[in-house]
Amino acid sequence: MQCPKCSAEMKTQAVDGIEVDQCTGCGGMWFDLREHDRLREKGGKAVASLDSGDRAKGAANNEERDIDCPRCGVQMVKLAHHEQTHIHYEQCATCGGAYFDAGEFDDLRELTLGERVKRLLPGLRRG
Repeated sequence: MQCPKCSAEMKTQAVDGIEVDQCTGCGGMWFDLREHDRLREKGGKAVASLDSGDRAKGAANNEERDIDCPRCGVQMVKLAHHEQTHIHYEQCATCGGAYFDAGEFDDLRELTLGERVKRLLPGLRRG
């Protein structure tokens, strides 16, 4: 598989029984349908070391638009993560795969203090 951002080869690695593809050029990561959510929920050392790409390259690549899905070739949609709206990733509307630029999955694994408070607020309002 080729990286949808820089066209370098994607290397597959297995983490807790889930295969993740990481770009050998820019360090971006491809997750098949909901794999990023499953890995995020698992946590652990293996997941913590998964996103090893250069964050500066990832930030620069995040500006790139109109990329095609490396699995099915359909133009992907740019989304903001529902809990962490500062994280923008691409998702394929056809196969459901998701592409995170280098550093984005690592950022997704940990909520900031503000994001933790937002998560608690709905519960606090009910009480």
